[in-house]
Amino acid sequence: MTTVPTAREGSVGTAHTRVEGREKVTGAARYAGEVRFADLAHGWFVLSTVARGRVRSVETAGVLAMPGVLTVLHHGNAPRVDTGYIGFLGVPPDPSCAVFQHDRVPHLGWPVALVVAGTSEQAREAAEALVVRYEEEPHDTVFTGERPDAYDVDGHVPAVTGKGDLEAGLTASAVVVDAEYSTPEEHHHPMEPHAATARRDGGRLEVVDSNQGAAWVAGDLARLFSLDPASVRVRSEHVGGGFGSKGIRAHQVAAVMASTVLGRPVRVVMTRRQMFSLAGHRSPTAQRIRLGADADGRLRALEHRSVSATSTVYEFVEPSASVARAMYDAAAHHTANRVVRLDVPTPTWMRAPGEAPGSFALESAFDELAEKCGVDPIELRARNEPERGPVSGLPFSDRGLLACFREGARRFGWADRDPRPGLRREGRWLLGTGTAAASFPVMARPSTAAVTAEADGTFTVRISAADIGTGARTALTLVAADALETGPDRVRVRIGDSDFGPAMIAGGSMGTRSWAWAITAAAAGLRERLAAGTGVPPQGITVRSDTSAAVDALPPKERHSYGAQFAEVAVDTGTGEVRVRRMLGVFAPGRIVNPLTARNQFVGGMVWGISMALHEEAVRDAASGGHYGADLAGYHVATHADVPDVEAHWIDDPDPDDPVGIKGIGEIGIVGAAAAVANAVWHATGVRHRDLPIRPDRVLLSGAPGV
Repeated sequence: MTTVPTAREGSVGTAHTRVEGREKVTGAARYAGEVRFADLAHGWFVLSTVARGRVRSVETAGVLAMPGVLTVLHHGNAPRVDTGYIGFLGVPPDPSCAVFQHDRVPHLGWPVALVVAGTSEQAREAAEALVVRYEEEPHDTVFTGERPDAYDVDGHVPAVTGKGDLEAGLTASAVVVDAEYSTPEEHHHPMEPHAATARRDGGRLEVVDSNQGAAWVAGDLARLFSLDPASVRVRSEHVGGGFGSKGIRAHQVAAVMASTVLGRPVRVVMTRRQMFSLAGHRSPTAQRIRLGADADGRLRALEHRSVSATSTVYEFVEPSASVARAMYDAAAHHTANRVVRLDVPTPTWMRAPGEAPGSFALESAFDELAEKCGVDPIELRARNEPERGPVSGLPFSDRGLLACFREGARRFGWADRDPRPGLRREGRWLLGTGTAAASFPVMARPSTAAVTAEADGTFTVRISAADIGTGARTALTLVAADALETGPDRVRVRIGDSDFGPAMIAGGSMGTRSWAWAITAAAAGLRERLAAGTGVPPQGITVRSDTSAAVDALPPKERHSYGAQFAEVAVDTGTGEVRVRRMLGVFAPGRIVNPLTARNQFVGGMVWGISMALHEEAVRDAASGGHYGADLAGYHVATHADVPDVEAHWIDDPDPDDPVGIKGIGEIGIVGAAAAVANAVWHATGVRHRDLPIRPDRVLLSGAPGV
């Protein structure tokens, strides 16, 4: 008989190794492209070789005669799908996932066919042999911030916000910063490529997939193929990274189409090169910041305008100007997000969408303002702490930004810094330090969970969560253990299955917060049932929760995680190379569930910030419309040699409006990191770099003294 568990010391807040760690390091954990199926066939995409036009013909006869080839799907024979629905978070789906529905080619690398064969080698050979003829049209892939066809867009955030007379505020200011900043196109490239296997099983569609939300993908597939939602199951137990890219994509839809046509399981796996056009990316941005302040640095006027690129297929906005709406206030406060349509793949969410590129511009401009005012950068931020949301007017639930700066300054040794640039030198290296602020919205979405008391005294949690490498499965185990007042060893958390019911995706730093809320509610209900003392039958006792009402009842406030980033860099005067010698981040991220995996998340975000500042840049060839070097040899990311000393710490900061005190940590680590590095490069050289990445050639051509 199972009784109510006795009270014990809590698990939340203690370091715990990943519960699935042994499976992963021994190879027992199976990812989407590794799960075995009987009679499995393999699909291989054929991508367009033109950047705009129409498919004139797909010459399949010769390919269908090749060994092992089963079929070739294209716009002339593929099943029809429906994109006329409202999808996740109340927005329509990106029609890019609805492959083979027409003969239009909107960008280079658009899927024009899927070759299916008995082995992946046979499918690839046949796909490379397939002849596709086009009617090519002139294309336009050149992005700049001055394009006259850029327009305001109302997406999931307002396009434009404003109060006060901006020009009057700037005119009345003693100090003005007016500068333009740019960030390049960037790509997610998780370690595990996108992969999906679809099969029909007893009237149900089953898809094994690598995604950030099994219920999300299942719902979209049901709508696309006009199926009863109960007849679609998506499983995604282990995911090797996502960063925003693993939602509903072309490979899942193509796999379902092929499986439906052939009546057997079909697997489609993207190659690394295909991911450059099929998996989404972060749009390039061109941003203008205008700051007007009194002589002591107090803002009178703030303007943050951003232009990003979207595709001709679907309108996606990178809301870079939105970060200013919560960070700093001024009597005149204006922000705008604009987009321009180009013949490129559709951008998508990428770690800290909007905040990552937006913070580079805003926090660099604040450093410039500090320089002009002769005020320490941290003191400048203290003088501009808002009392309420600058745009919303809502009260802050809390605001730990200055506490992060105080702790970070102490740990980093900021007080010993000489503010004058270009003074520190070690041989051929110029040394400098910089800092920047970070913030990211705190949100929660309704989720469901089921908790079962088993007859053997253990507990099983079922929730359609996704662990994309963050350690979410382990964090939820600790949350459930505390909610049930038992030990983590008595709790088994099952995730990544749409049959477990609707739940928030792993995205927007909302996953663990939303899932933990649902698990806590279900556990509370189960404890009430167990308190009756009736015992647990062989089939167990299950209680299910739905947090819709509770989440919707949250009082409106400005809710954010905060952070302070610090960086020390060395700049080679002979080669222009920039090296980050050490980096420190101190965060106010809510209650930390598992310090071990939380630190991993913060450090990972900061490393990505270094990569953003110094390395990452996807460059398009205007003639072809495609990338130069669409692979990980040409697309540079930070490696171990680039990050010798990275530290992450946090302050005590539980959210009073969350049952566990969680805020969210997945994205805050990257926000502000690139600006801290760029500000440190200015301190080292005396020259501002407003365009990322800060490549050696840009340093050499900048005219910095001694370089």
